[in-house]
Amino acid sequence: MKVSKILEERTGRPFASFEIVPPLKGSDISKLYNMVTPLMEFAPPFLNFTAHRDEVEYRPNADGSFTRVVVTKRPSTLAIVSALQKKFNTLEIVPHVICSGSTKEQNESLLLDLHFLGIENVMALRGDAQKGEKYFTPTPGGHAHSSELVSQIANVNKGVYLDGNMKNPVSTSFCIGVGGYPEKHLEAPNLKADIKMLKKKVDAGADYIITQMFFDNKKFFSFVDKCREAGITVPIIPGLKPVSTLKQVETLPQAFSIDLPQEFMSEVNSIKKGATSEEDLSRKLYSFGIEWAVMQGKELLKNGAPAIHFYTMGKAENVRSIISSLF
Repeated sequence: MKVSKILEERTGRPFASFEIVPPLKGSDISKLYNMVTPLMEFAPPFLNFTAHRDEVEYRPNADGSFTRVVVTKRPSTLAIVSALQKKFNTLEIVPHVICSGSTKEQNESLLLDLHFLGIENVMALRGDAQKGEKYFTPTPGGHAHSSELVSQIANVNKGVYLDGNMKNPVSTSFCIGVGGYPEKHLEAPNLKADIKMLKKKVDAGADYIITQMFFDNKKFFSFVDKCREAGITVPIIPGLKPVSTLKQVETLPQAFSIDLPQEFMSEVNSIKKGATSEEDLSRKLYSFGIEWAVMQGKELLKNGAPAIHFYTMGKAENVRSIISSLF
């Protein structure tokens, strides 16, 4: 079932959905299943999984020169889809389709393969810059913006392909999700410009929005209001990630261009000051991350959030505790 249809049928009955990061290539398939199985007790209507571009490494040779090597670090999107469909046949799978590292032709081929496998939902994202590069550079022959990818998927839904000579082209029927940024994308000059880009994605054919993580609900509520003022009417699902370590507290703001509220940091500093050991600090921060996410979730649901999307990063225990308190 399409995510848009799920949202329509579940109006007034919010639910939890999840995003996982697939295990590294070479892992046993049980590692993937072990990420998802603990979440199934909450009967999520859909599950997202991330896609990752190939990485470039320069490996030293004996003569002092370097060899450029392209490394694929995770199983392919099609492998993950097939594995999840085999094990969890009642779960809607939402693969990420990204501009990063892909040409338009590669994206089209992937979309056709996903359609062949019966996939009805995709998440269209630009993706990250190449490792070691500060700014995103489009792959030659690829898209520079996710709005262009959305347009391509919308065209495939109409049976319009890059190869105009294709015989008997099939029309797909993908429901298209896109990302939104309550505190703006890290490369956007300001929030107003970022919402303008989001509107472009919706106008191109996006059916719903899932937001980047945030820790201040006021930022989300303001973001939704600004989106509605800009004419964006599709559902907006808030995305949450519970903090579980001190390293996350220190790195998430820079990595994702997000703010940690003063109340949040005051509690973190209090925990650090009162911790009797590293183990005590870790345990208390982990518990606080759960408490903060529960607080966020309750307020979001009270104010009409259609669902809450959890970024699990392959670790489900804290998310399970949060959902048990919310749904």
